[in-house]
Amino acid sequence: MISPVTIRTARAFVAWAHRRLGPPPGAKFAIAVQTTDGTLVGVVLVGRPVARAFNDGRTAEVTRLATDGTPNACSALLGAAWRGARAMGYCRLITYTRADEPGTSLCAAGYRRVADRAPRAGWDTPSRPRAFRGTDNLARVLWEITACGERP
Repeated sequence: MISPVTIRTARAFVAWAHRRLGPPPGAKFAIAVQTTDGTLVGVVLVGRPVARAFNDGRTAEVTRLATDGTPNACSALLGAAWRGARAMGYCRLITYTRADEPGTSLCAAGYRRVADRAPRAGWDTPSRPRAFRGTDNLARVLWEITACGERP
């Protein structure tokens, strides 16, 4: 069952359940999926796009999705995130996966693969210097779902 959840509770669930990443610093909204007995099995956090180029006021981003492995929980959360974003007036919802992840739940929820992003040494760029020079070096895939299949 899809259910509301506070951002605080969703962040705590991500800290407990996400395989690689911690909770994002903030979000516009969060949605949970629960079993019929009320056990929390997954959450999705949706916020502003991290990339400035996508922060146009009409695009939101799934910043974190975490489940305990319950079948179909990811697809249910991704679909609910899109319905919630649309209800708030967003025309586009994006998210990223690692290049080595298949994106099965995204496809099941109606998202489409948009672009492959090459690995990069970190967030520091000549046009936007950063003090933190993390080195994740992971290739990523950009996914999106849009209203009427069109970009805003």
